[in-house]
Amino acid sequence: MAKPSIELIAALRTAADHLKNGAHYAWGNHGACNCGHLLQVITNLPESAILTDAQTIPGEWTEIAEESCDVSGAPAAVLFRYLEAAGLTPTDIHHLEYLDDKAVLHSLEGGFRWLKKNVRQHVVAYFEAFATLLEDKLISSITLDPQLFLAAKVGVEQL
Repeated sequence: MAKPSIELIAALRTAADHLKNGAHYAWGNHGACNCGHLLQVITNLPESAILTDAQTIPGEWTEIAEESCDVSGAPAAVLFRYLEAAGLTPTDIHHLEYLDDKAVLHSLEGGFRWLKKNVRQHVVAYFEAFATLLEDKLISSITLDPQLFLAAKVGVEQL
Protein backbone atom coordinates (compact mmCIF):
# COMPACT_ATOMS: atom_id res chain seq x y z
CA MET A 1 0.00 0.00 0.00
CA ALA A 2 1.16 3.51 -0.77
CA LYS A 3 2.94 5.51 1.87
CA PRO A 4 0.38 7.99 3.22
CA SER A 5 1.39 11.63 2.89
CA ILE A 6 -0.38 14.94 2.81
CA GLU A 7 1.07 15.55 -0.67
CA LEU A 8 -0.24 12.28 -2.14
CA ILE A 9 -3.64 12.73 -0.53
CA ALA A 10 -3.90 16.27 -1.90
CA ALA A 11 -2.74 15.14 -5.36
CA LEU A 12 -5.39 12.41 -5.50
CA ARG A 13 -8.13 14.84 -4.44
CA THR A 14 -6.95 17.50 -6.91
CA ALA A 15 -6.79 14.98 -9.78
CA ALA A 16 -10.33 13.84 -8.87
CA ASP A 17 -11.51 17.46 -8.90
CA HIS A 18 -9.93 18.06 -12.33
CA LEU A 19 -11.74 15.04 -13.70
CA LYS A 20 -15.03 16.12 -12.09
CA ASN A 21 -14.61 19.54 -13.72
CA GLY A 22 -14.23 18.11 -17.23
CA ALA A 23 -10.47 17.69 -17.75
CA HIS A 24 -9.69 15.60 -20.84
CA TYR A 25 -9.75 11.90 -19.94
CA ALA A 26 -8.63 9.01 -22.11
CA TRP A 27 -7.53 5.76 -20.50
CA GLY A 28 -5.36 4.84 -23.52
CA ASN A 29 -3.42 8.13 -23.39
CA HIS A 30 -0.45 8.16 -20.98
CA GLY A 31 -0.97 11.86 -20.29
CA ALA A 32 -4.75 11.73 -19.77
CA CYS A 33 -5.26 8.32 -18.14
CA ASN A 34 -5.52 7.61 -14.43
CA CYS A 35 -1.77 7.86 -13.71
CA GLY A 36 -1.44 10.67 -16.25
CA HIS A 37 -3.90 12.82 -14.33
CA LEU A 38 -2.12 12.16 -11.07
CA LEU A 39 1.20 13.05 -12.73
CA GLN A 40 -0.27 16.28 -14.08
CA VAL A 41 -0.98 17.33 -10.49
CA ILE A 42 2.28 16.06 -8.99
CA THR A 43 4.59 17.48 -11.68
CA ASN A 44 2.58 20.43 -13.02
CA LEU A 45 3.35 19.08 -16.50
CA PRO A 46 0.71 19.26 -19.20
CA GLU A 47 -0.85 16.14 -20.66
CA SER A 48 1.18 16.51 -23.88
CA ALA A 49 4.54 16.53 -22.08
CA ILE A 50 3.63 13.47 -20.00
CA LEU A 51 2.46 11.66 -23.13
CA THR A 52 5.71 12.46 -24.96
CA ASP A 53 7.91 11.39 -22.07
CA ALA A 54 5.91 8.27 -21.26
CA GLN A 55 6.19 7.04 -24.84
CA THR A 56 9.98 6.73 -24.53
CA ILE A 57 9.33 3.31 -22.97
CA PRO A 58 6.79 0.99 -24.61
CA GLY A 59 3.81 -0.22 -22.63
CA GLU A 60 1.23 0.95 -20.13
CA TRP A 61 2.02 2.61 -16.79
CA THR A 62 1.99 -0.77 -15.10
CA GLU A 63 4.74 -1.98 -17.41
CA ILE A 64 6.69 1.27 -17.13
CA ALA A 65 6.57 0.96 -13.35
CA GLU A 66 7.93 -2.57 -13.51
CA GLU A 67 10.73 -1.63 -15.93
CA SER A 68 11.80 1.68 -14.44
CA CYS A 69 15.55 2.15 -14.41
CA ASP A 70 17.21 4.48 -11.94
CA VAL A 71 20.43 4.41 -13.96
CA SER A 72 19.10 5.31 -17.44
CA GLY A 73 17.17 8.40 -16.40
CA ALA A 74 14.88 7.89 -19.41
CA PRO A 75 12.01 10.39 -19.30
CA ALA A 76 9.38 7.70 -18.62
CA ALA A 77 11.51 6.40 -15.78
CA VAL A 78 11.73 9.95 -14.43
CA LEU A 79 7.93 10.24 -14.52
CA PHE A 80 7.64 6.96 -12.67
CA ARG A 81 10.05 8.24 -10.03
CA TYR A 82 7.69 11.18 -9.42
CA LEU A 83 4.91 8.71 -8.66
CA GLU A 84 7.26 6.69 -6.47
CA ALA A 85 8.44 9.83 -4.63
CA ALA A 86 4.80 10.67 -3.96
CA GLY A 87 4.54 7.36 -2.10
CA LEU A 88 3.28 4.91 -4.73
CA THR A 89 4.76 1.48 -5.41
CA PRO A 90 4.64 -0.33 -8.78
CA THR A 91 1.74 -2.38 -7.36
CA ASP A 92 -0.12 0.82 -6.42
CA ILE A 93 0.39 2.14 -9.96
CA HIS A 94 -1.05 -1.06 -11.41
CA HIS A 95 -4.06 -0.78 -9.09
CA LEU A 96 -4.43 2.92 -9.92
CA GLU A 97 -4.63 2.18 -13.64
CA TYR A 98 -7.05 -0.73 -13.26
CA LEU A 99 -8.98 0.59 -10.21
CA ASP A 100 -8.74 -2.75 -8.48
CA ASP A 101 -7.08 -2.45 -5.05
CA LYS A 102 -9.58 -4.19 -2.79
CA ALA A 103 -8.66 -2.03 0.21
CA VAL A 104 -9.54 1.08 -1.81
CA LEU A 105 -12.68 -0.53 -3.21
CA HIS A 106 -13.82 -1.33 0.35
CA SER A 107 -13.35 2.38 1.16
CA LEU A 108 -15.69 3.55 -1.62
CA GLU A 109 -18.60 5.70 -0.55
CA GLY A 110 -21.54 3.32 -0.53
CA GLY A 111 -19.34 0.26 0.04
CA PHE A 112 -17.42 -2.26 -2.01
CA ARG A 113 -18.07 -2.57 -5.71
CA TRP A 114 -15.99 -3.24 -8.82
CA LEU A 115 -15.09 -0.26 -10.96
CA LYS A 116 -14.25 0.03 -14.66
CA LYS A 117 -10.82 1.38 -15.52
CA ASN A 118 -11.94 3.71 -18.30
CA VAL A 119 -15.01 5.35 -16.77
CA ARG A 120 -14.36 8.91 -15.59
CA GLN A 121 -16.81 8.73 -12.65
CA HIS A 122 -15.22 5.48 -11.49
CA VAL A 123 -11.75 7.05 -11.58
CA VAL A 124 -13.03 9.99 -9.52
CA ALA A 125 -14.61 7.64 -6.97
CA TYR A 126 -11.42 5.55 -6.77
CA PHE A 127 -9.15 8.60 -6.35
CA GLU A 128 -11.39 9.98 -3.61
CA ALA A 129 -11.62 6.63 -1.80
CA PHE A 130 -7.85 6.15 -2.09
CA ALA A 131 -7.27 9.63 -0.65
CA THR A 132 -9.65 8.92 2.24
CA LEU A 133 -8.00 5.55 2.94
CA LEU A 134 -4.53 7.16 2.99
CA GLU A 135 -5.82 10.02 5.13
CA ASP A 136 -7.22 7.55 7.68
CA LYS A 137 -3.90 5.66 7.73
CA LEU A 138 -1.96 8.89 8.17
CA ILE A 139 -4.17 10.07 11.04
CA SER A 140 -4.01 6.69 12.78
CA SER A 141 -0.21 6.76 12.57
CA ILE A 142 0.02 9.97 14.60
CA THR A 143 0.84 9.47 18.23
CA LEU A 144 0.78 12.25 20.75
CA ASP A 145 3.46 12.48 23.39
CA PRO A 146 1.54 12.85 26.68
CA GLN A 147 4.38 14.90 28.15
CA LEU A 148 4.21 17.44 25.32
CA PHE A 149 0.43 17.54 25.58
CA LEU A 150 0.60 18.25 29.31
CA ALA A 151 3.33 20.86 28.84
CA ALA A 152 1.21 22.62 26.20
CA LYS A 153 -1.86 22.46 28.44
CA VAL A 154 0.06 23.95 31.40
CA GLY A 155 1.42 26.67 29.13
CA VAL A 156 -2.06 27.59 27.91
CA GLU A 157 -3.47 27.68 31.46
CA GLN A 158 -0.73 30.10 32.52
CA LEU A 159 -1.79 32.57 29.83
